[in-house]
Amino acid sequence: MGSTINFKDLAKRVTLYLDGELSKEEERELLLEIQQNPQYVQLLGKEQNFREFVKSRLQRKKVSPTLIQSIKDKISTSY
Repeated sequence: MGSTINFKDLAKRVTLYLDGELSKEEERELLLEIQQNPQYVQLLGKEQNFREFVKSRLQRKKVSPTLIQSIKDKISTSY
């Protein structure tokens, strides 16, 4: 069970790293840990590739200026 917890912790830290939410010290520690374990390198690579795949395949629809203004108006009137 200990390795499952470690893997979940690693996966969480990898996500935080890729989201740019780790401190410089946490980032440095994570990268050192990843370099020491080929499976961790593989996990990081898979996550990076998945994110890149999603970005390249995702088609974002344009939002009309009218809709944006409508949302802004509703927000400003609710305060």
